[in-house]
Amino acid sequence: MVAQSETQFISAAAFYELAQEPVYADVLVELDEGEMVVMPKPGGRHGEITMQIGRLIGNFVAEHKLGRVTAAETGYIVEQNPEGRDTVRGLDVGFVRMERAPDGLPEGLIPFAPDLALEIIFASQTEANLNKKILQLLRAGTRLVWIVYPETQTIMVHAPGTVALLDETDKLEGGDVLPGFKLPVTDVFAA
Repeated sequence: MVAQSETQFISAAAFYELAQEPVYADVLVELDEGEMVVMPKPGGRHGEITMQIGRLIGNFVAEHKLGRVTAAETGYIVEQNPEGRDTVRGLDVGFVRMERAPDGLPEGLIPFAPDLALEIIFASQTEANLNKKILQLLRAGTRLVWIVYPETQTIMVHAPGTVALLDETDKLEGGDVLPGFKLPVTDVFAA
């Protein structure tokens, strides 16, 4: 009889410690059902668009005292389970309502999914990983997921039970997650 090796899954806590090691300094890492996913860091255009939309959301949130905004691939724990098959997703921009974090966000991983998640798509992302990430976020309680496609200058808006594609003639709206937030899609790509 041949012994099968058991896969060792990484917990969210162990992942956070591991991700701080110098070997991961030049890559992005996420945890998908207990397994580490390594991705190359995005380039300049990605950073420009992330800053543009992050600034616009951040200014709106601060002006209306709605909550907390994160950037720079901040890690959110979107799933934890007893087998250690935890999932931690890094987001380009995230928003958490004030009542969920009245005293600020923790130093390490955020122990819950954001209310709004935003991802800027870059060349090395696979459609399968992106779709899985969207589903994980929505299952974890994220109420809006905005996927920004710089190449086509479009934005895909995901909410529980709905999907909409916006182009340069549309406005990106915050709905009940960011009440009153309206942004012409063209402004996202004005960076």
